[in-house]
Formats: sequence, C-alpha cells, structure tokens
Amino acid sequence: MNSETPALPPSLQAAREQWSWRGQARPPFAAEPRSGQISVWDFPRPPRVAPESREVRIVWGGVPVACSTRTLCVLETAHPPTYYIPWDDVARDLLCPAPGSSFCEWKGPARYWSLVHGTRKLPSHAWSYPQPMAGAESLAGCVAFYARGLTCSVGSLPATPQPGGFYGGWVTPELCGPFKGEPGSEGW
Repeated sequence: MNSETPALPPSLQAAREQWSWRGQARPPFAAEPRSGQISVWDFPRPPRVAPESREVRIVWGGVPVACSTRTLCVLETAHPPTYYIPWDDVARDLLCPAPGSSFCEWKGPARYWSLVHGTRKLPSHAWSYPQPMAGAESLAGCVAFYARGLTCSVGSLPATPQPGGFYGGWVTPELCGPFKGEPGSEGW
C-alpha cells in the first residue's frame, strides 16, 4: 500500500479477510468443470471487474428492460457473474428509487431500484453503486438486476438467478459450482 492510499477501517479489513477461498485453488467440494465449462471457484477474491462483450439482455413480461454489449461483469470466487449494465442501455423509465441500502466490502454502498410498469412492480430488484470504492470505480455508471422474475440472457445463453435470493449473480450453462447461496454455503 502506498502513502496515498488510506488504510481501510478495521471492520472493513476484517470483512475482507474472512474469506478462506480466494480463487487460487478449488476446494475439494467444487465440481470439476466439463469441457467448455468455467468453475466459479477459479474467479478471484477480491473480485475482478471485466468487460462482457456478449449481448446481455433483460426482458420483463415482454417489456425490454436492458440490452447491452458494453456490460461489465463482476467475477468473484464462488459466485456466478453479476452483470452491470450501463445506464444508457437501460430503460430508465422502468426504474424508480427503492428504500433500503446495503454495503459490500469490495464495492461499497449500494442504492436499490424497483422495476415498475403500469400496475406491475418488482420491488428492490436492481442496484447500483453511485460512489463505489477503489477497485470498483467502473461500476459507477451501471446498474445490476436480480434475474428472478425476469428473462435474462448472456449472448445466446439463458441465465437463471443465483441460488438463495440474496446474491445477484446469473447462472448460465457454461458455469459450474457449487454457488454461494446454495444450502450449506454460509461458511464459504
């Protein structure tokens, strides 16, 4: 750490250090990837933000929500990728601010958004990091969506929600786990 980088608060440093698995080696319980598959246990921690050039598409009951080939994905050990779509590629008129907030030890404070179309509403179904922490600055102009209740795809691949309901990753057929959020994953 250089003298220009402020020290992390002890609670944040402790949260970052609690993880046993950091992508350097797969745990014995991880599935072995088949040909053409990627293990989420090979993703790093701290997470890496990477460009996703495949088309990322979200549709809600026939209504287009987002479509982008400029998406960023966050790759983190044990998690399927979370896709962050530039605001310019999102139908912003479908989003309204939602109550609540959360804090990620890697990305910082999150703001939540509800999807609203006519009388339909998906509360707190998207989130953004307007002021992300160091290392996640590129997410500032993007928003991510939970896949549940939506039709989501990455390239030609269908995406389903990360197990458990709390995390926002998208599971596509080329991934193998197990994934954080499945029963028994609380300790990792």
